[in-house]
Amino acid sequence: MRTFRRSVFWLLVCTAAWSWSLSDLTNADASAGLRQALSQGANQAVSTLGKKDGFLLNKQVKIPLPPRLAKAEKVMRMAGMGSQADDLVLAMNRAAEAAVPEAKPLLLDAVKSMSVGDAKKILTGGDDSVTQFFKAKTTDPLMLKFMPIVKKYTANANLAKKYNKFAGKGLELGLIKKEDADIDSYVARSALDGIYKIIGQEEKAIRADPAKAVGGLAKKVFGALDK
Repeated sequence: MRTFRRSVFWLLVCTAAWSWSLSDLTNADASAGLRQALSQGANQAVSTLGKKDGFLLNKQVKIPLPPRLAKAEKVMRMAGMGSQADDLVLAMNRAAEAAVPEAKPLLLDAVKSMSVGDAKKILTGGDDSVTQFFKAKTTDPLMLKFMPIVKKYTANANLAKKYNKFAGKGLELGLIKKEDADIDSYVARSALDGIYKIIGQEEKAIRADPAKAVGGLAKKVFGALDK
């Protein structure tokens, strides 16, 4: 009876567009296929970003000084402090690169804990439903994981104090957001943004061409959704 109910559920939640393939995909296959795709996105994000220059040399995710602090950065450079600004940007990106490997266990745990409800959202959701799944499941715990690592790499008092000095002034003038006035939280959030961006790119690639999925079951699931 339980197996029958599960079968009925999948018939209801899956779009009619891929119903033709239900004879080829068991409930277990559908779940396993989704987990393969989720794991692929997580592994790709960590391997791409969690290494030297993973952030720094990737224009899509490189962490700059907060946009609203641009005026302060210009002042630093005009005052002959360009090297300090460059050192700060380097330190922020190195901190993010060091923190990213800590994300892998939490991302993969989220995959393992995928519920029937999560599967439904991914299957019937938009083109970024995989990315949204990871954001919902991992944002808060990853921030907790990242903060100690980021703080370790931004502990250089001179860099941190210079950043906070300018950020504090920018906050007083209403030039930056309150959450960007602290270097550690800014870097941690930027690192998270980078992870989700890479996951999103991987998801988009798989949806556009299911053959790019690493797992055979993932190919079947997203191939069926594409019909």
